[in-house]
Amino acid sequence: MKKDIILSGVGGQGILSIATVIGKAALKAGLHMKQAEVHGMSQRGGDVQSNLRISDKPIASDLIPMGKCDLIISLEPMEGLRYLPYLSAEGWLVTNDTPFINIPNYPNVTKVMEEINKLPQKVVLNVDHIAKEIGSMRVANIVLLGATIPFLGIDYALVQESIREIFERKGEAIVEMNLKALAAGKEFAENRM
Repeated sequence: MKKDIILSGVGGQGILSIATVIGKAALKAGLHMKQAEVHGMSQRGGDVQSNLRISDKPIASDLIPMGKCDLIISLEPMEGLRYLPYLSAEGWLVTNDTPFINIPNYPNVTKVMEEINKLPQKVVLNVDHIAKEIGSMRVANIVLLGATIPFLGIDYALVQESIREIFERKGEAIVEMNLKALAAGKEFAENRM
């Protein structure tokens, strides 16, 4: 088992939380893991990207070569497009469809979505809308994480367990809201496949 994952988005959206949950679940599954340092501005509004590699065999490098990425997880559609050269022919893009317009020359949103819709293997969802239905915009990143479950290759129960451990210090209500967000994203992806 090997998964090379690129996480992308904008600072403040929760990319690092997604990476933390996946990493913890991978270690619980007995997998090897390497994560490249975050590239970009990790402050609110700057672009953020990270490489996360998980495998049942030792991993030599923490960087993903061009054309070898199995999964791009993007909380922002333009940021998802930015890393398409890394995506393998069999790879999947799982992205939020809501742009975070943080630059004056942000591309035309319709054109961004047209490019995404050309991809044969994608899951596009409005994580903000789903998170709002659950009760908190703060779980939008976990909704997106849930939509990646069919492609991660990690047991869903281990991802749930990791969420419990990571968020338990914030109280049971926060844990349950994050688990509900994870389930909603997973259900969305499974219904689109």
